[in-house]
Amino acid sequence: MLVLSRQRDESIIIGDNIIITVVDIRGDKVRLGIQAPTEIPVHRQEVYEAIQRESMRAQGMDPAEVAAAGSKFPNRRNAKP
Repeated sequence: MLVLSRQRDESIIIGDNIIITVVDIRGDKVRLGIQAPTEIPVHRQEVYEAIQRESMRAQGMDPAEVAAAGSKFPNRRNAKP
């Protein structure tokens, strides 16, 4: 994992077309602005995981398949360091 320090109004660029800007910092919360092409979905992690669970449930996948699918995303919440 790459860890960067940024101050308010500073950005990082991912690839050629994704820009993440620190919009505001209040206490322990950071607000981020994300500019990305419309074909690239951007979700909070908990929303992404809920979408994945619902998609797998709709496809009739069993829990073992769900766990195996989650291992394809090692940088997600349940990843081991």
